[in-house]
Amino acid sequence: MSPRLRNALSAALIALSCLLVPFGALAAWVTYGLADTGRYVTAMAPLAADPDVQNAVAQAVGDGIMREIDHGTDQEPLPTGTRPFVQDAVRSFTRTDAFRTAWDASNRAVHEAVLSALRDKGDRAVTVDLAPVTAQVKRRLTDDNVALAHRIPVKHTEVAILPARDLDRLRKGYDVLEVAGFWLPVTAAVLAVTGITVAACRRRAVTATALGTALGGAFLDLAVVIGRHLTLADLPDEIHQPAAGAVYDALTATLRTVAWLLVALGLTVAAGCRLTAYLVRHRRASAAPTSDPAPRPTRAQV
Repeated sequence: MSPRLRNALSAALIALSCLLVPFGALAAWVTYGLADTGRYVTAMAPLAADPDVQNAVAQAVGDGIMREIDHGTDQEPLPTGTRPFVQDAVRSFTRTDAFRTAWDASNRAVHEAVLSALRDKGDRAVTVDLAPVTAQVKRRLTDDNVALAHRIPVKHTEVAILPARDLDRLRKGYDVLEVAGFWLPVTAAVLAVTGITVAACRRRAVTATALGTALGGAFLDLAVVIGRHLTLADLPDEIHQPAAGAVYDALTATLRTVAWLLVALGLTVAAGCRLTAYLVRHRRASAAPTSDPAPRPTRAQV
């Protein structure tokens, strides 16, 4: 095979490998990061102390409690200022260790329910029960002698996390990502090694692979930033956007780390290849024999 043909084949394989790098990293992150309950709960645990998340939870739970009180209080009117008391009590509850425990337990239960729905073939919507949180808030309000706190109904309120109509589409996407999470990185590595092997100049091929990997990492980081903007822009309630942003950042922290590692690794390898090429050329120039000037003839020779 001629050197030109080898270089063309090497360039095609390396370009395809670098193109698969960001998609492989994304699929592996979904398969081995988001799909792992332990890693998911660990990533979400610090958000229990995030003020934006606490305010969003306090508002949602407080509004739900007030709706239940309003529906269950037909004869006795609510005293003035009951709503602020409820909101303050719920907000105070979000700063306790009990809330952090409930937060971790709720995230674990929701994640396991979502995974079970995606892996099974059922058609029931994924829901979460808010009764445990409502019961703890009611107990705290009762201890603080808040009016009508004892009348807060603790019902098993099922909140839909994944509607049943979306399960089929999400299952297909999850099945594809589960396969791609393993095979895309492997395919990218095999293509890169093959491209470097068939290249006429392997040092140049390694440099191109490293720069392509760095470019793929930068593209992945840009995709995370754009995904954050689109996710927050689709939220109808602007009040909950800070909390949603905190959740998005927590879930994509590993993906952003992988993206920057790809950039750093690619640039480091490319710089190392350039430095090695420079040292090799310098050594060859130093080792080249220098021609001695012709000796001048002596007077006797003349």
